Formats: sequence, structure tokens, C-alpha cells
Amino acid sequence: MKKTILALFTLLLSLASSAQKLPADQITGVWQCDDYKIEVFKAGNTYSAKLLWSKDMFEADGKTSKKDLKNPDEKLRSRSVQGITHITDLVYKDGEYVDGKLYSVQDGNTYSFKGKLKGPEELETRGYKGIPLMGKSFNWKRVQ
Repeated sequence: MKKTILALFTLLLSLASSAQKLPADQITGVWQCDDYKIEVFKAGNTYSAKLLWSKDMFEADGKTSKKDLKNPDEKLRSRSVQGITHITDLVYKDGEYVDGKLYSVQDGNTYSFKGKLKGPEELETRGYKGIPLMGKSFNWKRVQ
């Protein structure tokens, strides 16, 4: 019985390790989660994303985009947050996207960022300060 369980476990492990990884460019496109909508694009040898929509992107009139008021660079505080490139430098490595930077318009801070495609239509990301354990995850669905 133990040999059967061990053989089954070994088979499952080998199938999982030989599973085909999705191509790096599969991350490009429009993604949405509950609070955000982004467009991921290739920027040289890395990937970046611009902010298309967020639940708190607009002023009370629902039409005017808020400004980047908490940006540490005073010169950028008058820019609209809609359309800013807020994820940069994602590198595809061993089936994951790592070493990215996430600029948060909510607090003006920059966080480390990583992600992994769970399938062609599902993306899991994590923004964090210091270590990934100290962060927040987002699950995205492909829009286009």
C-alpha cells in the first residue's frame, strides 16, 4: 500500500513538474480584479502596466480623474492617475514575473511586485514592502 501511494505521488509530482509553462508574453493584455483594471505591456525586456481604472480613481463627479497628489515628486502631483504606468520592471524568470515595482497612487509609496500566471485567463500578483509575506495579493481575470 505504501509503495502504491509513493508511486502515485511520484507520478503526480513528475506530471506537475513537466507541465507546460505559458509563454512570457502571455501576461500582456487587459486584466481586472475587484478594485483595479490594468493593461500589461512589454517594455524592452521587462513588463509594465498602466492603470486604466480603479474604484477610487475619479472625483465626486464620477468623470474627473483624481491627481497624483501623494507623489513624492512635487512635479508629478498635478498629473492624472488614470493611465499612469504604475507597475514597472517585471522580469519573466522560471515561469514567474519577479523584481517588479508597483507605485501606489493611494499613498505615494513604491512596493516590490511579483506575479504568476495561473492559466491563460488568470493572473495572481503580490505587492509587498521588504518580504512577500508582508504584502497584499490580487487575483486578476483577463478582460481582452
